[in-house]
Amino acid sequence: MKKILVIIFATIAISSCKVDREPFGSLQSEKINQNPEESIDGLLNGVYAQLKAWSDPMHRLGEYAGDNMMIRGSSTDPFYEFISFARTPNNARLTTFWDSGYKAIAQASNIINLIPQGKNATLDSKLGECYYVRGMMYFYLVRAFGRPYYQSPETNLGVPIVNGTPKDVINLNLPDRATVKATYEQAISDLKKAEELITVNKGPVFASKGAAQAMLSRIYLYMSGTYENPNQANAQLSIDYANKVIASSSTYSLLPRDQFMKYNTLIPENNRETIFAIKRVASEFSGSDHYYGIGGMYANIGGQGWGEMYASAKYIGLLNETGRNDWRPDKYKIVDARAAFIEPTYSKNAAGAYTEVFRFIKDDAGNVVNYVQATVTRNGGTITCTEGTDVYTLTPLNAAQESYTINYKNGKTYTGFIDYFITLNRVYPQFYIVKDSREGEDSHLHSPVISRLGEVYLNRAEAYAKLQKFTEALSDLNTIRTRSIINGGYASLNASNAGDLIDKERQLELAYQAERSFDVFRNGKALSRQYPGPQNQNLSIAATDFRVIYYIPQSAINSYPGKLTQNPTQ
Repeated sequence: MKKILVIIFATIAISSCKVDREPFGSLQSEKINQNPEESIDGLLNGVYAQLKAWSDPMHRLGEYAGDNMMIRGSSTDPFYEFISFARTPNNARLTTFWDSGYKAIAQASNIINLIPQGKNATLDSKLGECYYVRGMMYFYLVRAFGRPYYQSPETNLGVPIVNGTPKDVINLNLPDRATVKATYEQAISDLKKAEELITVNKGPVFASKGAAQAMLSRIYLYMSGTYENPNQANAQLSIDYANKVIASSSTYSLLPRDQFMKYNTLIPENNRETIFAIKRVASEFSGSDHYYGIGGMYANIGGQGWGEMYASAKYIGLLNETGRNDWRPDKYKIVDARAAFIEPTYSKNAAGAYTEVFRFIKDDAGNVVNYVQATVTRNGGTITCTEGTDVYTLTPLNAAQESYTINYKNGKTYTGFIDYFITLNRVYPQFYIVKDSREGEDSHLHSPVISRLGEVYLNRAEAYAKLQKFTEALSDLNTIRTRSIINGGYASLNASNAGDLIDKERQLELAYQAERSFDVFRNGKALSRQYPGPQNQNLSIAATDFRVIYYIPQSAINSYPGKLTQNPTQ
């Protein structure tokens, strides 16, 4: 059975291409060599096609395990394991992530192995695209299935390194998982090769020299240790590759604030900040995709989408830290540009008017917190709110921003905002997330962003901080921060606050791009989610916890021709 599955795996490498639809063994290398330029385009299309299936679970396992979002309740969908940290090896979405990743590696490797390098620059550039995809896949796989790099990369296991379909698939015996260090080295080698070979930039929906450099900047950052114990050599390499991308001002540039607030609506080809994105088009993204795709879980737009996951109170709190973001339609004012990607679902009463409420978060039994939306009554200069039969007087904290405090019946003082009533799903206000929707203004159409210039500046800021170059780090950090918050730059950066401020800015800037959980753990920090929602609010996941990484899919172990070691179960 294992051998049959390997043969099927091998044939997939060609079956999705627009050229000869023959099994791998029937596609003669002589035929490719006779006209490599024609053959490689079809083969390369097949490589990019694999990224579309891969990008969905990639987003979910990276984002759902973080603290930027909450879900309205439990779910039978396998993605709930990513949220709950109830890791199992039999997860269909995790299997798709693994299978699609290795299919992309196999297809890219087969092209590299079949078409000789050095025929001409155009052909070599396309080979470079294959190296980029392969290197990127190894990195994404190892960060999901291998422990954070600062934790003994020489001995911890990464993923198997299998570069192409072996000639003898009948008597196949593939190697077990390589170490984390070796897997990173493979990813780096491939991406450096991509940087060397790619000379043609076909735009941000194709691999490019800049995309390879941006990914190398991120990989070396992942290898740069923690703030407390940095690897300075790798931090410097992260800076070096960030410099290359940032210097490409003729190719990439940060969007100004007003355009950045519409980032999600821009197609990648019209977005100078996007370095690489996985292209989706409306013709292939319709029907159930609007419900079951990434954006469909975060919002219901035009009657499409489940809208069951919302921005967490923790993330909303970060957005409001420097001033209230007012989403009320008649008082709309965005302080932090990143708040433009959040849309509360305000509802009107039977008379067609909004209901004023005082929204705050209160403590409940069991060290759990929950939202309260208490109806507001104004009587001259006195403002009260009512929860059940309890009436509280609001004390101004910042009247201009309509921020107030109340002395609650449990003896605690709570802070909140006067707002309009937001529709509840179960008991949770719906703070819709639209960052992964509305591309080209088409409901939930979204081309997942892999790299963009905003991240590269933050990569360099963190790497500078790990080299104790706080002046340079502050400059990069404020380049991103002041783009979103006018006059909101930090006054100073030093060893005592650099880690917290840089990590906070990464959370704000890169939310809903599948980076958050990995950013927390790679720097040795713990993840806690004490904010309203059905998640375990009392659970803190340390970076050393076995649940930080995912199990190898059991189906992959069962079909693997050789030993494939599972991750520890505790």
